[in-house]
Amino acid sequence: MSATTSSRHPEDALGHPAEVDVSPGAADRAVRAQPRMIRLRGVSAEDVLVPAAAAVAALALVWYPYENVLPFSGALGFWVCWYIAFLVLYCAVTALRAGRRAMVDRGVAAATATAGIFALAVILEQVGYVALRGWAAVKHLNFFTQTMVAAGPLQPLTVGGIVHALVGSLEQLGLATAFSVPLGITAALFLAEIGGPRAQPVRVIVTAMTALPEIVAGLFIYTMVIITLGLHACGFAASLALTVMMLPIVTRGAEVILRLVPNNLREASYALGANHARTTWYVVLPTARAGLTTVSILGMARAVGETAPLLFTAGFTNEMNANPFSGPQSGLPILIWDFIRKNPTQTMIERGFGAGLALMVMVLVLFSAARLLGGKAPGEMTRRQRRRLARDAALAPARAERPPAEQGAPWQGAGL
Repeated sequence: MSATTSSRHPEDALGHPAEVDVSPGAADRAVRAQPRMIRLRGVSAEDVLVPAAAAVAALALVWYPYENVLPFSGALGFWVCWYIAFLVLYCAVTALRAGRRAMVDRGVAAATATAGIFALAVILEQVGYVALRGWAAVKHLNFFTQTMVAAGPLQPLTVGGIVHALVGSLEQLGLATAFSVPLGITAALFLAEIGGPRAQPVRVIVTAMTALPEIVAGLFIYTMVIITLGLHACGFAASLALTVMMLPIVTRGAEVILRLVPNNLREASYALGANHARTTWYVVLPTARAGLTTVSILGMARAVGETAPLLFTAGFTNEMNANPFSGPQSGLPILIWDFIRKNPTQTMIERGFGAGLALMVMVLVLFSAARLLGGKAPGEMTRRQRRRLARDAALAPARAERPPAEQGAPWQGAGL
């Protein structure tokens, strides 16, 4: 007699009698036979313990030779040697446990992850250092409400502020944005939508301007506007220098965004009878609106901290000047340079670090806005648009039941 006994189930899915295995261990075999779900993004204990063990082993392996055998010294060299030893040990352990392919995959992943952590640590260290040095000035309210007219190098931090530089930076950045964004998007439309042999010189010029040093932009505006045209140093001249810096960034980024718009949308517009200009205005630009906004904000964040273009164009003053077309107008970068380099007293240095912290906050706000606005792909609907579409879909049956006279005139394709 067989060791396996069977009992009769009333019927299976087809209505026929089915046999059920009731032998010892049958339940365990049934559980093992079931398919298991694989988590592609899960983190196992091995993924944590192996890198940790490799890091500790690399530290123990490098410590004694570096301090007593190798002709090196310094913390930087020690951590470089430790990092190399960590990668070697981690790849070796991974190769022994999972094979060569897994070793290459995890080795590259470890290198990229540690590079990202290192970059983040450097950024946090810089921001923390500036915040620590500038907190003594930032914590006073007068720092954001007063100018430096009544404050000298020996005055305490309770006197004077940077409000005139804040106003100057915002006005200069606003004028530069008003000049560069329309020109940059127009040039990007020419490169992406028209193209041809005539677009090659424009692309070469834009590429060359991308690598243009900042001080060259300031010297160009100083020579062409201030010396040739006789315009004095002012916020308007500074905004022109910032425009030269922003224009290639906006143009290159906008061209990439416009090329990401699907051609199916253009073809659908042409099929409805729209010409090239109407397709660009009513289809391409609205589809790429979020990306173009992101590119514009990134250009603003790039220009707001530039110092070299302002050295020859903006001038410097401790007074409030809200008119960018008349007289010198200070900006935050010039103010920081003046505080730390020209008046190196302790209070002025702390004011300079406080102004640097305010400039960092401005850049952070601009980059955060660019990240929020640019989180969607071209053509992807926003949450508000999805709600409106769902509401229109819910009201569609009620509209279909109304008499034709109440539904309004049909949509005309020629209105694109």
